[in-house]
Amino acid sequence: MSRINVDLNPVSHITVDAIGQPGERVFYLQGENPDQVVTLLVEKFQIQTLALAVENIMSELREKSPDLPEASPDYVEENMTLTPPLDPLFRVGELSLGYDPSQDLLILIAKEVPLDISDLDPDQLSEVRFWCTRSQLWAMARWSIELASRGRPVWPSTGEPILPPGEFSPKNNGHKTTP
Repeated sequence: MSRINVDLNPVSHITVDAIGQPGERVFYLQGENPDQVVTLLVEKFQIQTLALAVENIMSELREKSPDLPEASPDYVEENMTLTPPLDPLFRVGELSLGYDPSQDLLILIAKEVPLDISDLDPDQLSEVRFWCTRSQLWAMARWSIELASRGRPVWPSTGEPILPPGEFSPKNNGHKTTP
């Protein structure tokens, strides 16, 4: 596969969403501008980690640059849906964040996961850069937290998913439960 290099500067919209039932959901990261829509496959833990990183960078920016205009984490759930068709460019292996003070934009960089050992050269991996306002990325982060919380219920003591009756669960001492 040839290297893909996309620079959405700036995005008009950025979101994450999931399709499927809890425990079987497929997660997507999607950004768009008037010219194109870019969809990527991500893992649930990646959107959770990204949400925490965005919260941290927003806190740092408020501390270091108190004169910046206010940003808002508010979102409208109906506006956080994916734009079809869903044709992901690649599966994300690494997400990173940055900030450009000259434009007052955050950048979310998504790099593909290497498909085989011969693809380990980071300069050969596909990459998408989403340039977002602080409010856009903060709203996406808050939506990510909400979206992730809609998964399977978890055991309070371990954070592991509570599985349906009949499936193996460590909390059942290795025994299957019956309905």
